[in-house]
Amino acid sequence: MGLLSLFAPAFALLAVVGAAHAQATDSCDVQLPPALTANYSGLSCRPVWNNFVLRYSQSDDNVLSIVLSAVYATGWVGMGFSKDGMMVGSSAMVGWMGKTGKPHIKRFYLRGQTSSEVVANEGLLTSVDVVPEVHVVQAKIYLAFKLQFSAPVKEQQILFAFGTSIPVNNRLTKHEDKTSMSFDFSTGTSSGSAYPYNLKRTHGGLNIFAWGVLLPIGSIIARYCRQWDPQWFYVHVVFQFIGFLIGLAGVVAGVALYNRLHANVAAHRGLGIFVLVLGILQIISFFVRPDKDSKIRKYWNWYHHWVGRLTLFLAAVNIVLGIHVGGAGMSWKVGYGINLAFLLVAVIVLEVLLWTRWSRKTAPPPVF
Repeated sequence: MGLLSLFAPAFALLAVVGAAHAQATDSCDVQLPPALTANYSGLSCRPVWNNFVLRYSQSDDNVLSIVLSAVYATGWVGMGFSKDGMMVGSSAMVGWMGKTGKPHIKRFYLRGQTSSEVVANEGLLTSVDVVPEVHVVQAKIYLAFKLQFSAPVKEQQILFAFGTSIPVNNRLTKHEDKTSMSFDFSTGTSSGSAYPYNLKRTHGGLNIFAWGVLLPIGSIIARYCRQWDPQWFYVHVVFQFIGFLIGLAGVVAGVALYNRLHANVAAHRGLGIFVLVLGILQIISFFVRPDKDSKIRKYWNWYHHWVGRLTLFLAAVNIVLGIHVGGAGMSWKVGYGINLAFLLVAVIVLEVLLWTRWSRKTAPPPVF
């Protein structure tokens, strides 16, 4: 009998106990802390997201009682109420334990996506006389609060988020993760995320990869690799066609995103349409390219080269604009910034080498 088989029963027992513990911490089986039972009893309960559990009830006078619990080590936990599933414009209740062990729970109004635009003690949520509470018991945090509404709350867009840094001076740090959903307080049912996060990431990722990576590389090949004729031409065509198709898919994703959100991004949207039109004209020009011996070939070359450069420049501007208006976060800014810097350095080095070769070909031979 092997060593592992001797300990198999113990491993199985630990697995069962661990699974039972995880189920208990993530489900509605855990009882509320005794300090909350006086003001928060008879609540309905639903696991909503990750290890977040929502307990709630609604009185006849439209007071919504909520206890939100989640696994907790440090940082903050929040629940927001939104009109459209978006963060900006929503109001939230956020709780945390301070560095000295003092509990904190505050109302916040989310004016924008930066920390300075998340303002404490403001928002559209109206509290009642019962003071909101925060308790941490057995590595779980409980946010308990009551909100007054003018009418019964039925289907409502809800936001959940958490951060791992303790707020200082009521300044929230960027969340580690977040979600939004439509929750029906009359039936206890919820639907998927109301905000199309994946569609927005797809739109940004496709366009950056196409207009910010593939198409610039294809243009670099066309300018600096002509000594490998005709291979440079075929590689250039492959890069440009694949880049355009992926970019077109990114634009389609952007149209779908706009139809979902109807966001006020006129500059980004208009510039994107203009870049797409220029890209289509470049594709058309490939099929009407005159022969090398044609008298108008040089004019076609001028058009193709400079319109291509203008397209890539405006695409880069629109990518930066899209990252800004989309609130994509620091990782997207740093990632595209590194990509853009790499391309610019490569172009500068290759351009210097190209002009050096040209000068050697045109310069008179040295006199000895």
